[in-house]
Amino acid sequence: MTDAHRMAMHLFILAALLFGSSMSSEDNNSLLAESPLNQVKSVEVLRNMSKKPSLQPHESMPLIETYAVKKDGQVCAMARFGVEFMVKENKEMMYFNMDPKSTRITGYCTDQKAVLSLEFDGGYLEFTFLESGEQSYVSKLRALLETEPYCKQCKGPIYSGILNHEQLFKTTKNKSFKCLSVTSLNIAVNLTIKFISLQIQAFNISMNNFGKETECWADYLKRTLPIAMGAVVAGIILIAVLVCVLKREHSRPGYEQL
Repeated sequence: MTDAHRMAMHLFILAALLFGSSMSSEDNNSLLAESPLNQVKSVEVLRNMSKKPSLQPHESMPLIETYAVKKDGQVCAMARFGVEFMVKENKEMMYFNMDPKSTRITGYCTDQKAVLSLEFDGGYLEFTFLESGEQSYVSKLRALLETEPYCKQCKGPIYSGILNHEQLFKTTKNKSFKCLSVTSLNIAVNLTIKFISLQIQAFNISMNNFGKETECWADYLKRTLPIAMGAVVAGIILIAVLVCVLKREHSRPGYEQL
């Protein structure tokens, strides 16, 4: 191979290397340019995955969970229940169960007031507790539910309501309020909140556990009514037996005179 051939070969190799590095640089620039776009698309996908609640035509048992607010590492307000939103739409009832897995807990506590707020995508449920003397209760209950829209360009219907200046779930100091029976509260014309297996307490919570229970009226009736009915039935049976005995005694013939 002559010197001229060697020189031509070197020039060819150098040109190939320069061309390759140029293409690599363009590819890298292209990837860098596409990267922000891909990130934006990913964010949009995540946003689209966050769906509003979908109402169901039939009821189902909601999941029961414990929710708590802490102050200085100590639980100051807590509640355990399953909750169902009942919506009246076009004279028909529709239902939505709050999912504890997608619920965020916020709130705060002071000496005589506590707020426990449960937020999820499309709504919230908020309790405001007050302490007055030896008693505590929920003075305000707020709820909001924004359901899935009917079309892509539409905004979903919003159902909201509030119970204010109330004394809900009233109990005494150091005690919790407990109700195994279903508790339904109408907070708006078209919105009802249904609690399943409710236990709730604020203030004076020891060892992050519920205090001794104050039984709700519905549970009290369920527990005592069968006993009362049994006593009534037993009384009726006893009266019937006595009446039969007395009738038999009076129906016996007297002694004949000689």
